[in-house]
This record gives sequence, structure tokens and C-alpha cells, in this order.
Amino acid sequence: MFRKILIANRGEIAVRIMRACRDLNISPIAVFSEADAAALHVRMSNEAYCIGPAAATESYLNIKKIIEVAQQASADAIHPGYGFLAENADFARAVTDAGLTFIGPTPEAMKVMGSKTSARRAAIEAGAPVVPGMTEALKSFEEARELAAKFGYPIMLKAAAGGGGKGMRQVASESELRSSLEAAQSEASAAFGNSEVYLEKVVEKPRHIEIQVFADVHGNYVHLGERECSIQRRHQKVIEECPSPINDPDVRQRMGAAAIKIAKAVNYVGAGTVEFLFSDVTHDFYFLEMNTRLQVEHPVTELVTGIDLVREQINVAAGVPLSFTQDDVRWNGHAIECRVYAEDPDNGFLPSPGRITFLRVPGGPGIRDDSGVSERDEVSIHYDPMISKLAAWGRTRSEAIDRMRRALDEYAVGGIKTTLPFFREIVRDEEFIEAKLDTGFIPRFNERRARTRSANASELCDLRRDVAIIAGGLAYADAQRAGEKNHRPSDQSKWKIAGRTAAVNQTRVKKNMQQT
Repeated sequence: MFRKILIANRGEIAVRIMRACRDLNISPIAVFSEADAAALHVRMSNEAYCIGPAAATESYLNIKKIIEVAQQASADAIHPGYGFLAENADFARAVTDAGLTFIGPTPEAMKVMGSKTSARRAAIEAGAPVVPGMTEALKSFEEARELAAKFGYPIMLKAAAGGGGKGMRQVASESELRSSLEAAQSEASAAFGNSEVYLEKVVEKPRHIEIQVFADVHGNYVHLGERECSIQRRHQKVIEECPSPINDPDVRQRMGAAAIKIAKAVNYVGAGTVEFLFSDVTHDFYFLEMNTRLQVEHPVTELVTGIDLVREQINVAAGVPLSFTQDDVRWNGHAIECRVYAEDPDNGFLPSPGRITFLRVPGGPGIRDDSGVSERDEVSIHYDPMISKLAAWGRTRSEAIDRMRRALDEYAVGGIKTTLPFFREIVRDEEFIEAKLDTGFIPRFNERRARTRSANASELCDLRRDVAIIAGGLAYADAQRAGEKNHRPSDQSKWKIAGRTAAVNQTRVKKNMQQT
């Protein structure tokens, strides 16, 4: 077993990996940029080393510097977490060339699955169903136009070298194709250093369901069931569940078998996720991509299966066989995760960096919060603005939703805008409760939300107008009485003001208004 592991990441995932290291009596080593000198993952580490300025390209993406620090600190292995260098085959190879262990798949498997087009070819060769589309990058606009006509609109353009919604464009007609292709290529180049884009047919209103797979160096392959990841903004997940609300054992078995075939096709080792698009109507599913790393949403699988995925990752990298077989895997209850971001949902989910002036974290039965911040910490403009992963477990989906509502209501973050108010509304939304989920959920939810807010605003306007009419009637009555020495007011009177007639019980209304 390793003595020291360097964690080539930051934030909540670095903290999560540190906890797994300590469970195994391994000393965790942190790295940090100048902007993260006071970050929680630095404060929680046994050792911490600065690796460069705030810019990720000069720090968390600096392969040479990270390996130098690992050697300086006498680390045995490097865990990449997710994001940054986690799916970089060159980094994995550089780690092993330096005589260290990379906690993840081989560079060869990572390279195949790191390209969407080569991953599609591997899935086809493994006999897994794939979305109709290309297995090579587009060579020209003319080729894109011919293939789009062949598959039929709408089609999707996707970056071959990455994911997370970057370099992705849905195209509804030929008139949009050229500009969309140029935009996708430009965004892919900026995000991944590779402008290659491919084309596939759009599966309309699909669910996004993924299968967690695990393999060791002894040839053992298992899957840990599915996660529902359909609720997304900008093609990035924000709420995940395990199991999927469809909770169909036959679908789970078929998708799990397909995922293991794909993992075996590239001699995969460690934790990985095979993602599928699933039709709610036909129950057909199609291979989308494979993420060759730990996923942000891994806590929901851990809560339902009881298996510590990070601990298994470390053990497998050390050559230890998996601690469970496929027959050992059980799915107990239901778990939901909300990714709490420093973002403004009412302003297109734009980042909301700044200092956290107040922080109250929820707890209680069934609640887990994997956080990377504490009170007074700064949410930086330089990195992903995730604050924490809030997860709720229940014996049923309904109980998990109840607990998530309670946890979201308890959660308080001051000083910055967050996605918490948005999630509080979602977990009370009728379509969410009824599990009417697909990748278009958030746009539909925002439409319902806007209609509700408009109706509430209209009701409030009517209420204010009525109060103004009553107040005006009372003021007029008072003025009349003041001018008539012997006037005896009627307790019930009617006044016509601003075109509306208000019946006023003056004594009662005046008393109520004074109390209010």
C-alpha cells in the first residue's frame, strides 16, 4: 500500500480524496496555486506545495511542476481527482515514466476513450448500441452538410476531444449549419486544444443515464448500477440520482452488460463511467461517451451501494483485487445530489465569485455534504465555482426528496449568490416529483417558473391596489368627519375610487391596518 499520495486537484474533490487516504493510513499531499494558498484542501493536508500562479495553465495543468513536487515530497502515487488533468493521457504516462503510480486507467485506455470518435468505434466493436453518427472527425463543411442531410435534422455537433458541453451545438436546419460548425470548432480548440468536431443524430427528449463501472488488474469487471443525470444546464449536470427513477432491473442489467463490454474492449482498470442516452418511450439506449475518471456525482452511488469508490480506486491502483463481486452489489434506497455552485440562476447561471461571509451546512439523517469551502473563504474567479455536493439518501425516492428539501432549506451561504434557491424550487416542482425527466427539463422548468412568478406578481399588484383603495376610502371618510362636527359615520360605507367601488367596514379595516 502507498505511504503518500499527491492529490493533483483542489476544492471538494481534493478534500474527499484526503479523507479516503486517511481511512487507509496514507498521508495526503496537497498542491495549490497562489490564489488557493488559504484554501480548505490546503489547510486539511499533511503537506502542501505551491505549484504556480492562479492561472490553471501555470499551476493545476502544469504537468512538469506537479511531478517535480510529487518526487520532492516522496509521494508513491498521484490521484488526479476530476477535471484538470484527470483524463489527460500524457499526464498519466508522465506519472508512470517518473516511477510513480497513476490512480486511474492506463494512458492507452484513456487515449481511446478521450476521443469521442475513437470511443464510438470501440463501442461499436464491443457490440454496444451507439447514436447514429460519425466515427471520424468532420473534414469539411461540405461533408457536414451531406451527413446532416443523410441523418436528418436536428443533428448535434460535438467536440471530439472533450465534454462538459464545450464545443457542442444542436443544429435544427441547414441554414444554421455553417455558423454552428465554426462556433463548435472554435470553442473546442479553446477548451481542449483540439478543434476536431464530429456529427451525430439528435435523440430528442432523452434521459441521460450513466453506468458506474470498476475493474482491477486481476481481470475482475463489475458495474454498480445507474445514475440519472438528465437535469442539466449548458449540457452540464446539476442534479443526479441513484438509481434512475425508471428503476428497471432489466434495463439496469442490459446497460450494465453493455458498459462492461466497452470497458473490457479497452482493458480498462479503475473507476470509470459509461454514459448513455435513454429513450423513455422505447427503452432503447445508445452509447454516448466514457469518462475515464471518478465522477462528480459518485456520492449517490456510494450512498446506495455502500461502497467507497475512492478507497477502491486507491486499492486497485496498489494492485489489490476489488473488495466485491457483481453478486455482492446491492442497491439500497435512493439518493439525490445537488451540485451547489456559486452561480446566479436568474442571470443565466453566471458565476458569482466572492467571499463567503456566512455558512450554515445542513446535517441530520440521510444527509451528506462534500464541501471544499468554509466560512470566510473566497470563491475564486479562476476555477469552477462549485461549493459542495449536497446529497440526500432515503429508503424511497419520496423520502430522499423530503430530506433534500429539508437540507436545502437548512443550507445558508452569505456574501455570494448560489444555486440553492433554484434547487429549493426544483425539489418542489411537480414534474420533478413525478420523475418526468429528460435533458430539456431545466428550460421547461424555467418557463413554468416564469409563469408562476408573473402570476404571483399580478396577485401582489391587485392586493396593493385594493389596499390603496381601502386606505383612500378611510382617509376620505376621516376628512369628511373632520369637516362635519356632528357627523356620525356609518360602520359600513361604499366608496368609488380610481374607477373601482370598495365596500369598507371602516372600524374593522382601520383596526386591522393599524395592527398590520
